[in-house]
Amino acid sequence: MLWDERSETVLARRRTLLGSLVLDDTPLRGGDLPADKVLEAVVSAVIRLGHSCLPWTEELRQWQGRVLLMRRMDKDGGWPDVSDEALAAALEANPLDNWLSPWLSGITRRAQFSSVALDRALHTLLPYALARRLDKEAPTHISVPSGSLVRIDYLPEGGPVLAVKLQEMFGQQDTPSVGGGRCPLTVHLLSPAGRPLQVTRDLAGFWRGAYAAVRAEMRGRYPKHPWPEDPISAVPTKKTKKALERG
Repeated sequence: MLWDERSETVLARRRTLLGSLVLDDTPLRGGDLPADKVLEAVVSAVIRLGHSCLPWTEELRQWQGRVLLMRRMDKDGGWPDVSDEALAAALEANPLDNWLSPWLSGITRRAQFSSVALDRALHTLLPYALARRLDKEAPTHISVPSGSLVRIDYLPEGGPVLAVKLQEMFGQQDTPSVGGGRCPLTVHLLSPAGRPLQVTRDLAGFWRGAYAAVRAEMRGRYPKHPWPEDPISAVPTKKTKKALERG
């Protein structure tokens, strides 16, 4: 029983030998294949091919980043290590009983890897209580002053990032954070066209300092959008000035 690299499938044959003489050579297929040997071959293929052969999505990568952030901040909280390295090590340590093996039933070809319920396999690593804490302390989105619900990106090496249009943050001086306030977000303040204008982890300092230069440069480029002299007292919005006047 082995994983054939060329055909990317599990291959097995039953041979009857008399010394070096092959008396019978029968390919095994379907129900003839021992389930444990198939699983071992498939897991070995996943290890060799790497996690990219599994159906990772952006949502699952973000979940992974959220769990790893909580693990770094709460070392004694029981958060599992869901890094690629730890997941691969678990497969190697026990090919027949690991976080992925229950979800590989019936898989014999690489073409079937896309049907693996990777989301369920990963989510079972997180106990219910920790899953609730994850949603509360490392949410996928955060509400900003304009009322928009903006996605947080947990994948950058420097920590989670909130990319939001500058006008939507008027009036807020506290830098948004996750992890119960323990992890300030890196805020990417964007132009009305969605281009980066400023990166900060000190929102109050930006309003007091660099905002004046940004305002001077941008209000001529985006005259339809508000660039008030006092952003602290301004109404946060994603609307143009004309739309604001209409109410």
